[in-house]
Amino acid sequence: MLKKIPRYWLFQVAGWSSVTISYIFLAYTFNELSESIIDQLFIFITTGLATSHLLRSYIKQTNWLLLPVEKAMPRLLMALVVACLIAAMANILISNVFIIPKKTATPSMSFNSKLLTKMIDYGMFLTPWILIYYFYHYINKIRKQEVDTLRLEALVKELELKTIKSHINPHFIFNALNSIRALVDEDPIRARTAITELSNILRSSLQAEKQETVPLEKELNIVKDYLALEHIRFEDRLQVEYDIDEDTLDQPIPPMMLQTLVENAIKHGISKQVDGGLVRIISDFKDDHHELIIQNTGRLNGGKNGDGFGLNSTQNRLSLLFGEKSDFEIKEINGNMVEARVTIPVVEHY
Repeated sequence: MLKKIPRYWLFQVAGWSSVTISYIFLAYTFNELSESIIDQLFIFITTGLATSHLLRSYIKQTNWLLLPVEKAMPRLLMALVVACLIAAMANILISNVFIIPKKTATPSMSFNSKLLTKMIDYGMFLTPWILIYYFYHYINKIRKQEVDTLRLEALVKELELKTIKSHINPHFIFNALNSIRALVDEDPIRARTAITELSNILRSSLQAEKQETVPLEKELNIVKDYLALEHIRFEDRLQVEYDIDEDTLDQPIPPMMLQTLVENAIKHGISKQVDGGLVRIISDFKDDHHELIIQNTGRLNGGKNGDGFGLNSTQNRLSLLFGEKSDFEIKEINGNMVEARVTIPVVEHY
């Protein structure tokens, strides 16, 4: 039953009922409870409840709840004074009409004195009422904005990741098809082998597309298929070494990221060396991070081993998925080697 009653009315009734009970308790404690007091209290609570409801309707109609605190407060203060004035005048009018004046030993107060007294009485209760009402909705508005902001950031992140992936896969397929095309006339048997390798890579990449991260082991299997495909084209000009800590195989990495970096190493490193060179893949733990290192024979070109989409996408994806806890750098080492180093926070498995 209570669930069907709006929360506003539950708070309204509970608040003004508390005021009523408090007044009756005080009057009874000081032996001042009388029919006249009950009548005055009834008028006070009724006009207070009606005035606060009208005040709420006006605040909603003027959209003051959408204003920042510094702009809303002056308006609320003016509305509070007007509300207290209206409530006080209504109280005096109703009292004069419906309550029979009783003779007392004290002289009757002037209208202005009564009005000021009643305004102060109502102000004692309408001031906390209006503050509670405004800040309740203000806090709810802030929370809703935070939730909306998080949802928007998540949506943007999802769209950016999908955009990045849509660039990676065609780029990879283009290079792989070039490798196969070079073998079709020269060595059909090796070409068929290359097609088999490519189908394995495409199958794995389509499965990886459904996830934001994949275990290193799964990504490494794709890379091994890719390097087997490239080895058919480069033959003895391509040497591959693996230095993989088996404990890192279940660590998550962005799908196709390792593939992109290895492809970059071959395109801008090995393919530009007359005698070919070495591609070394290293995976290990360092402190509380997982380090993934791709080294290749060659030199940086203008500070970067190629300025294509692959390196930019790697940095963007790491930032989107892991934030500031991740890092990516590419540099020359030992004079004739290029090293791409990816640092990702370790994910504990229980």
